Amino acid sequence: MAFISSGVEYALHCLLYLAEPINARGASVRDLAALQDVPYEYLAKIFTKMHKAEIVIATEGIKGGFSLAKSAEQITIHDVIVAIDNYKPLFECKEIRSRCAIFNGEPPIWSTDGMCAIHQVMQNAEQQLRLHLTQQTLASLAQQLTDKAPDDYSQQVIAWLDNRIDHR
Repeated sequence: MAFISSGVEYALHCLLYLAEPINARGASVRDLAALQDVPYEYLAKIFTKMHKAEIVIATEGIKGGFSLAKSAEQITIHDVIVAIDNYKPLFECKEIRSRCAIFNGEPPIWSTDGMCAIHQVMQNAEQQLRLHLTQQTLASLAQQLTDKAPDDYSQQVIAWLDNRIDHR
């Protein structure tokens, strides 16, 4: 099982469409799902989680949809991961060091004294990963998209969304 779910990937891609330079404010979940060919029902649940985490805000009405609740500079990748997947540890130590057959069910104190070395390595890795993810923002992802995409990509997305809205 992946540490970070596909829901996080879907969320980040959607958030990129809501951020500058595309800025598809008010896009509906249905439109964002169709734009990316992802399951609508699943994406709707993701947006509910992001709304509860105050990453997006919803607007009501026929032209209702979602917008960022704060600036892209204020939304970290870690925020999105926690909103979608909750805070789950990267590693769960099962304390198998105490189950060595040589110990006959009675592990000596030295074998279980202190934190398991493997657990410590994994905790350190998780701390580094989380630190890195808190330093990466939606704005930095959007900038990477801007640097890579053709200049008219934002206009193409907005035109596609507008065309969908007009044909409802």
